Amino acid sequence: MNHTIITNNPLVKENMENVLYIEGSMKDVLIKTRDLIQFGSELITYPLGASLRMLFSPYRSIVIKEKQSKINPIHLEIIENSIIKYNQHMEVRKEDNKNKDDYKLIDFELLKSAFDEIKIT
Repeated sequence: MNHTIITNNPLVKENMENVLYIEGSMKDVLIKTRDLIQFGSELITYPLGASLRMLFSPYRSIVIKEKQSKINPIHLEIIENSIIKYNQHMEVRKEDNKNKDDYKLIDFELLKSAFDEIKIT
């Protein structure tokens, strides 16, 4: 399966292949993912973390399948809703940069777990 990891996590950049590294915030990762989905890529992993606490992580890695023949409207709706949800939560709180090294490792481990689950090598 052809895939790309969109991430702002330096640990992922240093240790994984097929990485599109984003110099920026988690929101920047979500927006770049949305842009690629608008051109026909599809989500492989869910754009937001599994817990509310992970929304405050400064790092996020999202796996997409490379460009397909047409736009998947469900995937586009998922990423758009993820951006909206992220914005709503960030109005109340800010990224937790105090624990950024922990979040970096958690994001990397969650990504490796996702690869094991979906059998990407």
